[in-house]
Amino acid sequence: MALTVVWLRDDLRLADNPALHAAAERGDVVVCYVLDEASEDIRPLGSASRWWLHHSLTALSAGLEARGIPLVLRAGRASNAIPRLVEEAGADAVYWNRRYAQAERTVDASLKASLRAGGCEVSSFQANLLFEPWEVTTGSGSPYRVFSPFWRACRRLPDPRMPLEAPSALRGPSLPSAELDSWQLLPRTPDWAGGLRETWTPGEKTAQDLLANFLSDTVDGYAQARQLPNVEGTSRLSPHLRFGEISPFQVWHAARAGSAPSAANDLAVFIQEIGWREFCWQLLYHHPHLATDNYRTEFNAFPWQQPDPEELNAWRYGRTGYPLIDAGMRQLWHTGWMHNRVRMAVGSFLVKNMMVDWRVGEQWFWDTLVDADPANNAANWQWVAGSGADAAPYFRIFNPVTQSRKFDAAGDYLRRWVPELRSAAHVHEPWKDAPPGYPAPLLDLKDSRNRALTAYQELRQG
Repeated sequence: MALTVVWLRDDLRLADNPALHAAAERGDVVVCYVLDEASEDIRPLGSASRWWLHHSLTALSAGLEARGIPLVLRAGRASNAIPRLVEEAGADAVYWNRRYAQAERTVDASLKASLRAGGCEVSSFQANLLFEPWEVTTGSGSPYRVFSPFWRACRRLPDPRMPLEAPSALRGPSLPSAELDSWQLLPRTPDWAGGLRETWTPGEKTAQDLLANFLSDTVDGYAQARQLPNVEGTSRLSPHLRFGEISPFQVWHAARAGSAPSAANDLAVFIQEIGWREFCWQLLYHHPHLATDNYRTEFNAFPWQQPDPEELNAWRYGRTGYPLIDAGMRQLWHTGWMHNRVRMAVGSFLVKNMMVDWRVGEQWFWDTLVDADPANNAANWQWVAGSGADAAPYFRIFNPVTQSRKFDAAGDYLRRWVPELRSAAHVHEPWKDAPPGYPAPLLDLKDSRNRALTAYQELRQG
């Protein structure tokens, strides 16, 4: 009887899992997850992502057990763990879904070669991107640097394949497995994850429910509502997509099939957001050091300022004296997530008003966001800084007062996350009230804006 090891990574789902689907059709299956923080250049997960991974693996394990097999957990270098598992199981094949970051691709390529040399069948599958990065190129064969033509090129390709059903039953041997708790993915002392538990339920079922609810109840008006931080106007699918609890193929086809004509424009905007995710992964595929190196090399000369530790902590923990910045950073710390409009504002404040290197912010988000992935986190920080592809114009510096007045006019979002301002008469400019316990502004917006503009202009001229 054929026996296939299915190695799951950022694809923690049963439905629309091509590697699992193909293995189940082939015969018996061993499904495994390897916590690999030892292979060269593999970036360890941030704290919020580790919390999510623990609960996602718990949900996946329950789903597999309901279908007849356990989830096998191993830790260490995948180059050691997978061959050992193949030998223990007596497997004759290993299947996985593709990864696109350079370090992971290097691990996979080396492992594929060594397993095949030993007589093991190895197959990889497209599961987590609608369009392979090497498929979408300009007329000259180079990768796109601007989103709009990239997305138009994607839309000219054949529609993405239809999603696959989850296997109803699976067969396979029972093998020794690590205890999930032994990995210590959850915070110990102090336990800061109470807000994460209140906000999220990781797992495939939740992802499917969120998508269905979004398409039935929320998508109408999405194009405008997604800009408002106090409105539940987004899908909240980002962490589920990041861990592969739902696939972009499922999202694409559900959106295309379940839409009312009145929501056509809103759905187009929503699907375009999936396109931005694809664009970020294409950038990372072609620029492997996106989280550490400026995409635009001229920014190597940008005069970032060494941050004062107290001022940096004021930004991290929401004590800058600017309500929109503080609300966003407190929302992030409590829930592991932040509204996208606010992400742009807090990013702009750090890199342009405070003149702090974007990599400092990228690292903080990597540790605190439940949806931080190697492509989107890095690409979006570089977009805000102006150092990335399709970057925000250098002169676009988000004014947090203007932004909160425009997108949270009543101040409900501000008051929710900054309780010191609940009775403030001037919630957008609290320094006019000096409410007890709320800090004075960390910096002057006009002066810091002018300083940033001067630095950017000198870089352009230099």
